[in-house]
Amino acid sequence: MDQRVDNEGRSDSEGRLDAPPPEIASAFDEASKKPSWRRSSVRKRRGLVMAIATGAAILLGLIVVWWLHARQYESTDDAFIDTRTVQISAQVAAAIVDVPATDNQLVGAGAVLVRLDDRDFIAQRDQAKAQVNQAQASVDNLIAQIATQRAKIDQADKQVAQAQAALTFAKQESDRYQQLAAKGTATIEQAQQYSSNLLQSQAALAAAQANAAATEKQIPVLEAQRDLADGQLAQARATLAQAETNLSRTIITAPVAGRVTKLTAAKGGYAAVGQALMMFVPRDVWVTANFKETQLDLMRPGQPVNIEIDAYPDRTFAGHVDSIQSGSGTAFSLLPAENATGNYVKIVQRVPVKIVFDKPPDVLLGPGMSVVPTVKVR
Repeated sequence: MDQRVDNEGRSDSEGRLDAPPPEIASAFDEASKKPSWRRSSVRKRRGLVMAIATGAAILLGLIVVWWLHARQYESTDDAFIDTRTVQISAQVAAAIVDVPATDNQLVGAGAVLVRLDDRDFIAQRDQAKAQVNQAQASVDNLIAQIATQRAKIDQADKQVAQAQAALTFAKQESDRYQQLAAKGTATIEQAQQYSSNLLQSQAALAAAQANAAATEKQIPVLEAQRDLADGQLAQARATLAQAETNLSRTIITAPVAGRVTKLTAAKGGYAAVGQALMMFVPRDVWVTANFKETQLDLMRPGQPVNIEIDAYPDRTFAGHVDSIQSGSGTAFSLLPAENATGNYVKIVQRVPVKIVFDKPPDVLLGPGMSVVPTVKVR
C-alpha cells in the first residue's frame, strides 16, 4: 500500500514538473505566434513581387508588339494639302460688265467667271472679215485673169499657126510666079505681087509669134500678183483669227473644275492685261508630306497611306505614295543652303513626298490644310 502511495505521489510530482509556470506559457504563446505573422508577410511580399513581375512582362510584351507594329509605318505631322492654284487674269484690256461667279463658289470646267465689254472686239472682227473677203476677191480675180490669159495664149498660138500656113502658101505662090515670069507665061507684075504677098505673110507670122510670146510672158506676172494676193489673204485671215481670239477672251471661263477664291473683279471695273481678277483652286488636290531623310529608306511609290486631316478628326482617308522628290526641300528654296561656306552644322533634312488620294475626298479641302499621313513601308 505504501508503494502505491509513493507511485501516486511520484506521478503527481512529475505532473507538476511537466506544467510550466504561467509567465513562461504566455511567453511561449507569443513566440509561437511570431513565425505565422512572418510567414504571412513573406507570402504577401512574394505575391506583390510576382504581380510586379507579371505586369512588367506584360508591359514588355506590349512594348515589343507595339515596336514590331510601329516599325512598319512612317509618319509625319509636317504635311499639308497641296494643289496647283491658278491665277485668273485678263488677257485683253476692257471694262468688266458682269461677274457671274462669287466667293468660294464651286464651278465646273468652262463655267463663265467674268465677262468683259466686247463691242470694240466685235468691230475688229467684222473689219477683219471684210479684209478677208476683199483679199479673197483679189485672189479670185487674178485666178480668173490667169485663166483668161491662158486662153489668149492658145489663141495666139493658133494665130501663129495660121500665119505660118499663110506664109507657106505665099512662098509657094511667089516661087511659082517667079518661074512663070522667067518662062514668059506670066507677067513681071504678077511675080512682084506674089513676092509682096510673101513678105506680108512673113511679117504677119513674126507679129503672131511676138504676140504669142508677149501673151505667154504675161502669165508669170499674173501668177506673181496672185501669190501677193494669197499672202494678203493669209494675213487677213490671221488678223481675223486674232480678232476672234481677242473676242473670245472677253469671256473668262474656268480652266478646270474648282473653287473661286480671292475674288477681286467687280462689275464696272476695268481689267488690264495681266491683271489678277481672282485665284482659282482646282478640285484635284494631294498631300505634300515633308518626311525626314532618315524615314525614306523603305519608302517607295505605290505604298498605301492612311491620311488623317486635322479638319476632320473623326475620319481617315486612303491614299498611296505617288512620288518622292529628287532632293531636299532646302535645295530648291529661294536661298538654298551653301554648306561649303561658314560653319557647317549637320541637321536632318526633309524631303517632300507626294501622296495622292485613292478616291476623290467627299469633303472640302484646300491648300495648306494640316495633314498627318502614315505610310506602311513594310
